[in-house]
Amino acid sequence: MRELQFREALREALSEEMRRDKSVFLMGEEVAEYNGAYKVSQGMLDEFGPERVYDTPIAELGFAGLGVGAAMNGLKPIIEFMTFNFSLVAIDQIINSAAKMYAMTGGAYSVPIVFRGPTGNAGQLGATHSSNFENWFANTPGLKVIVPSNPYDAKGLLKSAIRDPDPVIFMESEVMYGDKGEVPEGEYLLPIGVADVKRKGKDVTVISFGKMMKVALQAAEEMAKEGIDCEVIDLRTVRPIDYATCVESVKKTNRVVIVEEANPLAGISSELTYHFQRYAFDFLDSPVIRVNSMDIPLSYSPTYIDVTIPNVKRTVDAIKKVSYK
Repeated sequence: MRELQFREALREALSEEMRRDKSVFLMGEEVAEYNGAYKVSQGMLDEFGPERVYDTPIAELGFAGLGVGAAMNGLKPIIEFMTFNFSLVAIDQIINSAAKMYAMTGGAYSVPIVFRGPTGNAGQLGATHSSNFENWFANTPGLKVIVPSNPYDAKGLLKSAIRDPDPVIFMESEVMYGDKGEVPEGEYLLPIGVADVKRKGKDVTVISFGKMMKVALQAAEEMAKEGIDCEVIDLRTVRPIDYATCVESVKKTNRVVIVEEANPLAGISSELTYHFQRYAFDFLDSPVIRVNSMDIPLSYSPTYIDVTIPNVKRTVDAIKKVSYK
């Protein structure tokens, strides 16, 4: 099977859907003439022209609102944020317009729109460019929130997101755009809301999503050397969450570690922890442990970054702790 970079898989998804459906268009800062800030949309202006690939001013509130209006009138916009840190400027349009329009109009208007771009830290970009907002958006009824971890999932999930009749938040990572992975030829779709067991195991369930899957899988490999067999689950989407797959795994392994880049308070890991104590309490042989970023703004210093965000050592320590090793 061929290998594609993460950005190439996204580009294929975008291009295939724009060829399939002329109501789909891409809009955002530098997506056209510059070929995308991260080269996701490279060559798309040449193929689809300026009527379907739009460069915008630095005005997220404006072009997000334009996209919501276009979606209400039968088009299918893909709104690219250069980083989801900038989505805060547009959050009123996302939360109070896109997410709530279908309910507030009694189903008269659906909003088939995708808001996409990078989330989380990407190294030395400072605190204001290094936040994780997956749990923020996942708290909003009316939105779906997707956070893929590899090129295969990214392509299949983005195509599903573009075809979805409701607003979708599609969150990537700046440090993953160059990652390579196997992507089959031809069209395929992945269902939204279905987790994937990336590694089978019997001793500890390790759950993560997005780029933290690298940490989870590396930690599982380290633990295998010590005789602890980890089952690693990639949530893929954090709204809706595939609780059933996670609970069934915990019932088998009786132990769980959740790795999430966001800060600990009110995170996806908190939600999962509640769910396990509510629906799998009798199967747990040890308390659930979460591995999150420290509860501080992310520093510019690379030394501080390494110890602030989840890493393999902290994850290994958590796995050992739930295993009483």
